[in-house]
Amino acid sequence: MSMICWTRMKLSAAAAATLFLCGLACVPPARPAAAQETATVQISVKNRQFEPAEIRGPANKPIVLRVKNLDATPMEFESVTLRVEKVVPANSEGVINLRPLQPGRYNFFDDFHQQTTGVLIIQ
Repeated sequence: MSMICWTRMKLSAAAAATLFLCGLACVPPARPAAAQETATVQISVKNRQFEPAEIRGPANKPIVLRVKNLDATPMEFESVTLRVEKVVPANSEGVINLRPLQPGRYNFFDDFHQQTTGVLIIQ
């Protein structure tokens, strides 16, 4: 291979590497799904009643639902429409990660005490 061809190949490889690195610098980093903005909604259970019985959350964003059980007995947060169930031991807190939801009303209840009901309103 002649010296001219070798020099062109080196320049071409160097130019390609430079263009590649410049291209990487111009692309914003991808945000993983876990880094997507989340909303936190809190609710308590006291005397076998949800407090408040009606909670609200944003549409189309993941929601972290914190359920604080202030009673001396366990409870099971359950929702058919949210497709979740979580046992929360007495005097403790459970965390439920909800997928992004469409606007609407999502009913929930304590499966151990089914008269204990509430609703999550997504707007």
